[in-house]
Amino acid sequence: MKPTGKMLSDRQLVQPLVYMERLELIRNVCRDEALKNLSHTAVSKFVLDRIFVCDKHKILFCQTPKVGNTQWKKVLIVLNGAFPSIEEIPENVVHDHEKNGLPRLSSFSNAEIQKRLKTYFKFFIVRDPFERLISAFKDKFVHNPRFEPWYRHEIAPGIIRKYRRNRTETRGIQFEDFVRYLGDPNHRWLDLQFGDHIIHWVTYVELCAPCEITYSVIGHHETLEDDAPYILREAGIDHLVSYPTIPPGITVYNRTKVERYFLGISKRDIRRLYARFQGDFKLFGYQKPDFLLN
Repeated sequence: MKPTGKMLSDRQLVQPLVYMERLELIRNVCRDEALKNLSHTAVSKFVLDRIFVCDKHKILFCQTPKVGNTQWKKVLIVLNGAFPSIEEIPENVVHDHEKNGLPRLSSFSNAEIQKRLKTYFKFFIVRDPFERLISAFKDKFVHNPRFEPWYRHEIAPGIIRKYRRNRTETRGIQFEDFVRYLGDPNHRWLDLQFGDHIIHWVTYVELCAPCEITYSVIGHHETLEDDAPYILREAGIDHLVSYPTIPPGITVYNRTKVERYFLGISKRDIRRLYARFQGDFKLFGYQKPDFLLN
């Protein structure tokens, strides 16, 4: 940091500590034998496909859908030089990996992958795991703003067929069906049929391998107002690009919404869901949602 005439504000001094503590928590949870199956994963092609590369500024970004990733992708697209500013990127280009100039880590040779994993600045963003699942459900099965019909027409019927409790119920997919699918220890059978669409609801562990890859910073959606500028500073790009304005209130954890969604879902199903996502809760310091489980 450049020394300035005025004293650094307390907030700026406290900041790095928060980020160090997050990384230390991950290191400790990764070492916990009891959680091994929930915290460890192979750095497979599936993981390498999630990581976007900015060679010009030596940055790797692991995509965790439903956590404000579109904005970070825009930041990287601008840094890579495909577009001069965030405002000028057409919405349809952001997720079009042919046009957006964002290579995935999986497109490099093994030696090149290792080199980048060792030396680049690496980050990803998390949010409360259950809130993310609600967001994924709403985005893909309820509103579907990007018009992706396969979620409702192919994935939803597959989930309903296998997991709907009441066979006479003819409504479209309900949050309960989704929860039962995600909490099923044998969910992989359906996952294989759904292909990469599962990125919207699999665990952060499965997406980004935080125990295998040593990330430089973990951002939290709930504190994005502080975390976004900090990440840009740490990555040494704050003079080149800024994170798009965050609408007020959008990142705050909403317990009422979580309670409303889980209302009427059996405790057994919620406990099974928690059992699957427990690694995410523990690794990233999210409180166990006891108000849903007991």
